Formats: sequence, C-alpha cells, structure tokens
Amino acid sequence: MTTRKMHSTCNNFQSVNNASFCSPFKSENCFCKIIGLMTVTLFPIRLLIAAFMMLLAWPFAFLASVGRSETTVEPQCLWRRLVDIILRVIMRIMWFAGGFHWITVKGQRALPTEAPIITLAPHSSYFDAIPVTMTMSSIVMKAESKDIPVWGTLIKYIRPVFVSRSDQNSRKKTVEEIRRRAHYGGDWPQVMIFPEGTCTNRSCLITFKPGAFIPGVPVQPVVIRYPNKLVRLFKILWLTLCQLHNEFVIEFLPIYTPSEEEKRNPALFAVNVRRVMAKALGVPITDYSFEDCQLAMAEGQLRLPVDTCLLEFAKLVRRLGLKPQNTEKVLQEYGNRARKLEGQKLALEDFAHFLDVPVSDMLHNSMDIREYVIALSVVCRPAKTLETMKLAFKMFEAEEDSVITESELAVVLKTALGVTHLNVSRLFTAIDVDDTGKITFDKFRGFVEENPDFADDYLHTESVGPQSGPSTANSKTANGICPDFSPKDHDSSVDALIKKHN
Repeated sequence: MTTRKMHSTCNNFQSVNNASFCSPFKSENCFCKIIGLMTVTLFPIRLLIAAFMMLLAWPFAFLASVGRSETTVEPQCLWRRLVDIILRVIMRIMWFAGGFHWITVKGQRALPTEAPIITLAPHSSYFDAIPVTMTMSSIVMKAESKDIPVWGTLIKYIRPVFVSRSDQNSRKKTVEEIRRRAHYGGDWPQVMIFPEGTCTNRSCLITFKPGAFIPGVPVQPVVIRYPNKLVRLFKILWLTLCQLHNEFVIEFLPIYTPSEEEKRNPALFAVNVRRVMAKALGVPITDYSFEDCQLAMAEGQLRLPVDTCLLEFAKLVRRLGLKPQNTEKVLQEYGNRARKLEGQKLALEDFAHFLDVPVSDMLHNSMDIREYVIALSVVCRPAKTLETMKLAFKMFEAEEDSVITESELAVVLKTALGVTHLNVSRLFTAIDVDDTGKITFDKFRGFVEENPDFADDYLHTESVGPQSGPSTANSKTANGICPDFSPKDHDSSVDALIKKHN
C-alpha cells in the first residue's frame, strides 16, 4: 500500500478509533503509528502462518477429494469424517493466528434434513469465510476458483455449487443444482448462500437474490457481526490483521419454513427472510440490489455521488425490461436517433414509442432523449467513462465544428452523475485553454488522460457535495447506497415490497 493511501486511510478513521483504540495514549497520531508498527511486525507473521496452515490443509483436502463425484452423493466414511475434523482444527488455528481469538456462536445449527439451505448476511469481508470453515457447508462460487493452486483444492473439498461465467445458462444451472441438492433428503452438505450477492458496508441489508429461495425449502438464517470497530468498517485484510485481536459473532436464527404462498413466490420468501435477519442485526433494509451495488461502486472516472438519482433510474430500467442485451450496438443506435431530434423533448406517448414499450406512469412525461441515453450508458457500463462521454459529445455537438458549450457539458455531467446541481466552470475553463467557449471530445479526452482524477479535482470537491442536495459528508457511506432509514421508512419499504409481490 502506498504512503498516500495509508495516510488517507489513517486520516479517515483516526477519529472513529481514537476513543477505543488509543485511550492509553495521548498522541493524536497514535492510531497511524500503531498500524505502522503492526504492518512491519505482526502482519507478516500472521500472513506467513495463514499461508502455512493452508498448505498444511491442502494434502488432507486433496486426499479426501480424490475419486469423489461432483454430481452424486457418497457416504461420508470414517476416514473422511476424520479428515473433516482435522481440516476444521487447522482452519480454526489459522483464524486464531489471524487474531480471531474469540468466535462466539449463538443459537443452534440446524441439521441438513431440517434446513438444507443456510442464508448468511451481511457479506462484507474476506473473514465471512469463517462460518464456511466452521460448518464445512457448500457454497456458491465462480467455477474459475477451483483452478487456483492450493485454494482450489480446499474449495473443491466442500463440494461447492460452481457458477461459470462463460456459460450463458449458468444462472439457470446453478438454481437447478441448488434445488436438486435441497430436495435430496439431507444427504448433501448444507448449501450456504450469501443472498445479497455482493459485499456491502454492513449498514443495511440490500435486496436478496432469489436463488436460495426458489427451491421453496426451509432455510436457516444466519447473521454475523464484527464487534471490533475496525473490522466492522473495513474489508481490508491488511488493517484487520494489524489488530491485536478480532472478535467474530455468528448467530444461527430459528429455521424459517416458507408458507405455500412463499413457495410460489420466491421474491416474497426472500423479503420476509431478509426482514427477520435485519431485525436480528438491528439494521434497516433497502431496496437496492446487487446490480445497484455494482453501479455505485464501479471504478470509473465518474464515481457516483451518494445522492445520485441513477440508482432509481437503474431500478426503473430493470423493471421496464429496458436494459439492452447488445449494449454497444443499442446505445449507438439510440445516440444516432437522439442526435436527429436535436434536443427536442418527447411527450409521454412519443417517448414510449421511442423505447418500444407501452405507455406507463413510470415514464417521464417530457424527456430529452439525449439525457436518457447518457443515463442508460452509465447504468449499462458504469466503469467506461470515456465511452459514455464520447456518446454524449456525439449527441450534443454541433454538426459544423463538433464542439459543445459549457452549458451543454453541464447537462452531460449532471445526467452522468445523476445530480440536479453541478458547477462545471472550473473543469470547462481548464479544458478550454484557448478561451473559445467551446470544447471538442478530443480536447476533453486529452485533458482526462493528463488528469485521471479530474472528477475529484474539478467536480466532486466543489460541486457534488453541499450543492447537490441534503446529503453531507456525515451521511455518506462506504458503498454510497445505504442511507440511515428511519423505522417508519424501514417498515413501509418492506410492506411495499410484500404488496408488490403478492
């Protein structure tokens, strides 16, 4: 980690940890000093021990996996049970060496015959693997993982459900495999699933994906907590292993048996299980999904601010089925059609016709189609900032000289960031060095290549903060999508979802 990033991390979290971490010390820089000391002493030792324990576990996992079928159930013979115990002990030693001296288990784990599926949340760090090694449950993970040296062998031992990115029918096959195991009478190991489908910042539970609930069998909800502030705030391996000790709490909640209605409606099943888990954790829920998290955390040069409206736009696009399969081709086609309209705002009927969808109250009554295309481009390819800007310039630029003005750049960037107010004067002036009042895409691209952090330097620091709405620095969260909902909002959000799925 670079010095710049390390100091940035220390500055951001020093105030949070000073009270509990630095109380014996009187220096305001003690947090950074201690982390620096642990980085060169404790961290490498723990990393070496963890690597050694994984290497020690490898031959046992390899022997137990040899000749075992990935599709049929085989009796767990005596020597494989012994290997299972040995591996659990090795993994526990590894976690202990990593600083997890106390792992508190609450509740009782159900038998596979009682609950074939375990739903675990929230998912926020590498250390969420602790329940997997404690239970040796199967998990759902990408197929490429089994080819990783050492780690792949350990993964194959727990007989996971593999998802292949290269297979277009992978999602369907994964659901079918989960269903097959769940209805096998408890002979397969329990399938442990993180239904959120991605890492979050633990401040809320996002929308659960339906894979764990489609089989319609009883599930056991499990919640995990990190009492340590640093672990709760970070999913960074380095910072966690630099702490003297870490705590981990895993709580097995009562088995949730679906009703007949929930069996027919996996989305309703997922909503109700999420509500139980959120209550146990004492956190709110939000309707944002895995795709919204990808959008909010995409590593593009235009990072979405916390108060962006593009997350709501993305939900609307999914609900209307407007997300294109052939993204590049469709966006180019939309861009060409939008340019011909020359900024003309479409009425509701014309807009619906443009999108080839029925007239709906979910559509905007008067819409500049160019703004729709820009927003759709960000939603479909959030990390490709230059491609979106090139498409935007093409729609807004004048035909005679291929330039846009400052006001047009403001419209483009406001739409791309999903904010109402944005001052782009500093950015435009920096690009328009000849003071012509106009810029081309080539000038914009050249400026971005020289200033890759242009959004932070010229936009976010001055514009997408106090000017963009009621959000403040204190209301921002690690992934930008989990505001602090009130209990009233919490309940009404869930009730609305249940009504929608009924």
